[in-house]
Amino acid sequence: MLNLKPIRVFLEIASLQSFTAASQSLRMTPATVTRIIARLEEDLGQQLLLRTTRRVSLTSAGALVAARYRPLIEEFDRIKEELERETHPHRGRLIISAPLSFGIGLMPRLVNSFQLAYPNIELVISMTDRFVDIFEENCDLAIRLSEPLTDKTGIWRKICEIPRHVVASKVFFETNPRPDSPENLDRKNCLSYGHNKEAETWKLRNGAMRRKVTAGSSLISNNGNFLYSMIMADTGIAVLPEFIVSQGLKNGSIEHVLPDWTAEPLWLSLYYPPYEAFPPLVATFTDFFEAFLADLDGFDFSDV
Repeated sequence: MLNLKPIRVFLEIASLQSFTAASQSLRMTPATVTRIIARLEEDLGQQLLLRTTRRVSLTSAGALVAARYRPLIEEFDRIKEELERETHPHRGRLIISAPLSFGIGLMPRLVNSFQLAYPNIELVISMTDRFVDIFEENCDLAIRLSEPLTDKTGIWRKICEIPRHVVASKVFFETNPRPDSPENLDRKNCLSYGHNKEAETWKLRNGAMRRKVTAGSSLISNNGNFLYSMIMADTGIAVLPEFIVSQGLKNGSIEHVLPDWTAEPLWLSLYYPPYEAFPPLVATFTDFFEAFLADLDGFDFSDV
C-alpha cells in the first residue's frame, strides 16, 4: 500500500507555508520533516517546494501534486472514519441537551445504566429549561419536552406523551374559592410556566369540550420544580407534568383542580440536527433511551 505519510507531511507544509510550523503541527522534528520531503521529491523526480528565508511556496509540480492528492487524502480519511464508526460503534463522545426538571429526575439513572452498557462512550449532558438551538450549541441530540411540534428545521422523534395536571395544595382552597369550571379560574391565582416572559395559555379538555385559559402574569417561571414549590407553599394553581406532581398527588399534599378537565399533554421527543443518516453513537443512544423509558413504571421520579 502507498505510504501516505510523506504526502500528508507535504500537504501540511503546503498549507502552513512553513517547515517549522508543519513540524510543530505534526509533532515531528524539523530534521525529520526535511528528510521526508527530500525523499518524496527524490521518489517523484520533481522539486515540490521552493524555500526562501520568509516562507515556503509550491513549484508548479508541487501545486499539481497538492491539487491531485489533497481530495484523495480527505476522501481516504473520511472512509477510514466511517469504517472506524462501523467497526467500533460504541466508542466516542455524545453531547446531549436535556430539560432541567426532567433531566435531574431521569438522567442519573439513565446515564448510570447507559455507561454500564457502553463504558467507552463519553457523555456530555447539558441541562437547561431554555429551548436550545441545537445547531448553535453543537449538540448531537436534544431531549425535549414541549407542546406538539411545529418546528421543521431538524429531525423530531416523538417518544411518548406525558400527562399534565391542574393542581394546587389543599391548604390553598381554605382561603380561596374553589373553581368549578375553567371560566371560573381566577387568573391572579394561576401561575405561569414560560420561556418568553409572557403569561401561559392553558389548553384544557373535557371529553369533546375544549377551553383555553390565560394564566396570570404575577408569577412566570421557566422551571417546573420552582412552580411546584410555589404551589406547595400554598400560593396558587399551576399546570405541571405528571413526573413533577405524582408524589404530591399520592400523599395528598396537593390535589387536582377541575378533576374533570385535563391539560394538553407534553410531547417527550428526541431532536436531532438534519442528519442524512443517524451517526452510530446517536442511533445507539436513541435505541437505549427508548428501551429505558419503556422499562420505567411511569415517570415518577420521587424516589430519586
